[in-house]
Amino acid sequence: MFRGTFTALVTPFRKGEVDHPALEKLVESQIAAGITGVVAVGTTGESPTLTHPERDEVIRTTVRVAKGRCTVFAGTGSYSTRDAVEVIGVAQKLGVDGALIVAPYYNKPSQEGLFRHFQTIAESSSLPIMLYNIPGRCGVDIGSDTVVRLASTCKNIVSIKEASGSVERVAELRGKLPDEFTILSGDDSLTLPFMAVGAAGVVSVASNLLPAEVCALVHCFESADVKGAEKLHRRLFPLFKDLFIEPNPVPIKTALAWRGLMSSEVRLPLCEMSEANQARLRKTLEMFERDNENPHRRLTSAASLSGMG
Repeated sequence: MFRGTFTALVTPFRKGEVDHPALEKLVESQIAAGITGVVAVGTTGESPTLTHPERDEVIRTTVRVAKGRCTVFAGTGSYSTRDAVEVIGVAQKLGVDGALIVAPYYNKPSQEGLFRHFQTIAESSSLPIMLYNIPGRCGVDIGSDTVVRLASTCKNIVSIKEASGSVERVAELRGKLPDEFTILSGDDSLTLPFMAVGAAGVVSVASNLLPAEVCALVHCFESADVKGAEKLHRRLFPLFKDLFIEPNPVPIKTALAWRGLMSSEVRLPLCEMSEANQARLRKTLEMFERDNENPHRRLTSAASLSGMG
């Protein structure tokens, strides 16, 4: 059901508050670049640090700006099933098209517990649901058999964002799941390898900054232009890697601030990038932009960054 390029939106902050004008501009830039959809208040959007009213306002703003021009997901996951049911209910009332639900983190449920968690959430809502498997952060893996069981039991669980880092896992899932159930890469650097074994696109962090380029990579592969996809992957790969040299979304927000699109501000326990890693990321971005000759996307000078946050 869900295939293509989806951006896991950052949540812009300024002076401790959500910067809604910057969010509106970010969503508009995504739509202008041809994005398939966006994910509001996911983990890239620092959802654990948002209050419930802030989360609702971010969703409301995203839906309002999108105006049906792209798919809008809301991140509605929690380590509390009761809380996740409440949040998905609010998101549905606010008009989203689907929900992205991360595996419960910290409490490390069994596979049976995971099944009941997602089943309970799915039964509480009519929204299409995309599971989100990221064992490196959650401490628990949604087993392939559990995904298959959920797909067959819950008709509105229709997709999975797979961030296990395993091409073998994607191949296994693709062989076990019905064709209409889609798998999306949860790692920009693995989008092409994952699509080669059956994934249908990506939920991307890098597309906050380079939506047209990430869309082009996915479109090339879907159009059987494998060489074109490989060329784009090679050009983007250094950037894909360096956007994760510190915890997400710190590097991507830093790069967006260099473009003058928002403050680089994040909320504790996240903090600003080290000077060494900023220098590394800036060098990678400057190399990418020089190679691609995009003068309108040049980074702002270091001198102009003061006060950007």
